[in-house]
Amino acid sequence: MNTIHSSYLKDLRVSSVHEKSGSTLETDAPVDNNGKGTRFSPTDLVATAYLNCLITVIGIYCDKNGIRFEACEGQVEKIMRNNPRRIGALKINLDFGKTEWTEKQKKVIENVAKSCPVAKSVAADIEVTIQFIYG
Repeated sequence: MNTIHSSYLKDLRVSSVHEKSGSTLETDAPVDNNGKGTRFSPTDLVATAYLNCLITVIGIYCDKNGIRFEACEGQVEKIMRNNPRRIGALKINLDFGKTEWTEKQKKVIENVAKSCPVAKSVAADIEVTIQFIYG
């Protein structure tokens, strides 16, 4: 079980510690929601988690299946909605550079990515588009 401990610092900042590793991070409310925007916001972390989970499950799949996976650059754009305030859309680009994957491997890897745990955990009304870019 992964346990995370969080403490309110002040000025809309929160510090969190990952119990097992001791790794820490701080969040800040975004400028458009009364914060200073000097750290990742909680919704930025959701967007980042989605992107990083896609890349991670691709790595796991490739490792288990003897497929070379040496590079991936990802980008996620988070689009907020109001009434209620929430993440409305995530636009994700995954650039694999010049991979040597076959078309069949690409299709399987894309399906694996889309079934990552974070993808299965976010609200169904968040519009997610993922662009897979190959050299």
